[in-house]
Amino acid sequence: MISDLLESFAGLPVTDFAECGTDATDLPPADAVAWRLASDFDEERTFEQLWREFLETVPADRIRAIVIGGWWGDGEYESVRPVLDLLTESAGRLPALRSLFIGDVTAEQCELSWLQMADVTPVVEAYPLLEEFVVRGCGYGGEEEELAFSPVRHERLRTLRFESGGLPASIVRAVCDSELPRLEHLALWLGVDQYGGDATIADLAPLLAGGRFPELRHLGLQNSEIQDEVAAAVAAAPIVAQLTSLDLSMGTLTDTGAEALLAGQPLTHLMLLDLRHHYLGEKLAQRMRDALEPRGVEVNLSEQQQAERWDWDESNEEHRYVAVSE
Repeated sequence: MISDLLESFAGLPVTDFAECGTDATDLPPADAVAWRLASDFDEERTFEQLWREFLETVPADRIRAIVIGGWWGDGEYESVRPVLDLLTESAGRLPALRSLFIGDVTAEQCELSWLQMADVTPVVEAYPLLEEFVVRGCGYGGEEEELAFSPVRHERLRTLRFESGGLPASIVRAVCDSELPRLEHLALWLGVDQYGGDATIADLAPLLAGGRFPELRHLGLQNSEIQDEVAAAVAAAPIVAQLTSLDLSMGTLTDTGAEALLAGQPLTHLMLLDLRHHYLGEKLAQRMRDALEPRGVEVNLSEQQQAERWDWDESNEEHRYVAVSE
């Protein structure tokens, strides 16, 4: 589960605007922090009130980074759509905005799958100079609440990350079909089918084939219940040759997936192979280290997990879990 709010974003410390005074002279410089806007259970103002006060108080033309937290006030959870509308209509007032995080919410505030999302494409299109865009949540539970994204062409985006307990295949396909010539960092939390994570290896194929994102240096295909299949596909994927870091963490990776990685193309050009939260046995884990660490590759094999067998399950099957689902 996600238990902590962001302390930094885009290389800047996060400052919660709701905790600041209204005297502009007491505020940090607008471009020196990532501003967090949140109207959840402890905030008396609605998100719209908070947003408009923010733009009137902080020099909006100097704001570089914004983090959106809870947006539902002290009532029921509601769609993020009005927040996205505010971001879109305010684009002209935020010419310096380069980094945007939507959904900085902990499990205690709202489970990942309960976040009621919407189409985030208009926000990306409204900020042609945006360099970093992160969305947390999938809104599984109803078509009007679900995350949506359409293929875009964006000349400046360098980092794109979707954090989800169940990322729809439509999102994966839209990312693969987008034209992002400067994209350097891509991370997709694929999640589990139970919460809408129905992407398959076929959906990832255009990405893994390479050529779509020529500047890509980091690829994360994470938090997946089909992590072994992902590892096997990555082991033969042309895109790996252009990467400096590969992240297959947070999922259900077992010895099967690790064997595929070891038998596949060389990974010795990587600086980092992140496999944390895994189900590898000690022997396979050590083989991974022995194969890569002497060649200068940092291998993260922390958070080793153990498969579970349920006493009431007569099939005696082993059960494995991704790091973040509900």
